[in-house]
Amino acid sequence: MAIYSGPTQYSIVANIAALTPIKTALRTRMATATHCKRKNKMRIFVALIIVLHVAACGITPRQSSGDILVIGDSVLAWNRSGGQDVGRVIAAELGRDVVSRATLGARVQSGGLGALGGLRIPDQLPLGSWDWVVMNGGANDLAFTCGCARCDAEIDRLIAANNQTGAIPDLITRARLQGAQVLWAGYYEAPASRSFGACRPALVELERRIARYAAATPGVYFVDTEDVLDPAVPSLLAADRTHPSPAGSAVIGRFIAQEISARSGHSALPEG
Repeated sequence: MAIYSGPTQYSIVANIAALTPIKTALRTRMATATHCKRKNKMRIFVALIIVLHVAACGITPRQSSGDILVIGDSVLAWNRSGGQDVGRVIAAELGRDVVSRATLGARVQSGGLGALGGLRIPDQLPLGSWDWVVMNGGANDLAFTCGCARCDAEIDRLIAANNQTGAIPDLITRARLQGAQVLWAGYYEAPASRSFGACRPALVELERRIARYAAATPGVYFVDTEDVLDPAVPSLLAADRTHPSPAGSAVIGRFIAQEISARSGHSALPEG
C-alpha cells in the first residue's frame, strides 16, 4: 500500500504552524489571568490583615506628640477594640495620656507586608516630643524571615552581638533623640502558641542583647513581661494561646505602669 507522504504531511505542519500564534496567545492570556489571580489574592490577603487589625486592635491614632507613646506589635495592641489593651491600662493606672500605635503583624524591619503603614514599627514613631515611648517587637521579624530557626543573621540585623548596633538600637536612639525615655517590654513565654512556640530560643537571645543594651544606655530600660504573665494561668492568654486576654493585657499594663512610675517620679493612682 502506497503511503501518501506529500501534501498531507505539509498540511499538518502548516496547520500546526498556524495554531502556534493561537497557542501563544492562549498561554499569554492564561499567564495574565494567573498573575491577576495572584494579585487579587494578595489584595484580599492585605485587606484581611487590615480587617483583622481593626477588629482585634481598633483604629490606630495619628497624634504626633504627647506624654506616653506605645509602639510595637499585636502583643501591645491586642484587646484595643474593647478598650482593654496595654496602653489603655497604662493610662488608667498612671492617670496620664497614652497614645498606642502598636499594630498587629508589625515588624522592626521592612519586608513582605512590612512596607504597609503601621506594619513597620519605626514608622509608628512620629516626629514629635514624647515623655516615654514603650516598645516591643522582633517576634514577627523572626517568624516571617527565618521561621524562628537558624535566625542568627536576622537577630544580628535586629541587634548585633556587640549589643550596640542594629535596627532596634537605631529605633531606640531615634526616640531618645526626640527627648523620650524608652521602656522596652520583653515577651512573655507562650509555649502552647502554634505561631510562635518555636521562636522561644531566638527570642531569648534577642532580648538578652536588648537587655544588655538598655543596661548600658541612659534613659533606656528593659522589662520582661515574663516576670508577671504566667502562661500556666489560662485566663491570662487569649484563645490562640499567643496573645494576651483582657486579663493578660491588664497584668502587662499594670507592670509597665509601675516601671514607668518608679523611674519618672509619677506615682500610680491609688486604688479605691
